[in-house]
Amino acid sequence: MAKTSPGDFVRQVRQEGRKVTWPTPKETSVTSVMVFIMVAFMAIFFLGVDFLLNAGVQFILGLGG
Repeated sequence: MAKTSPGDFVRQVRQEGRKVTWPTPKETSVTSVMVFIMVAFMAIFFLGVDFLLNAGVQFILGLGG
């Protein structure tokens, strides 16, 4: 593998940066809202799973005493 000089590296990085399709502000806000909704949904889901598993463990432990 050939070594790249620092100047060539910076030039290549700039060339690649120009190829990037940046999201519009609207796309960014819509994506952010969707991420927030999914995080809230998953938090509620795992809260429910945790509650059910806790209730199941408490029930099983209560049978022995």
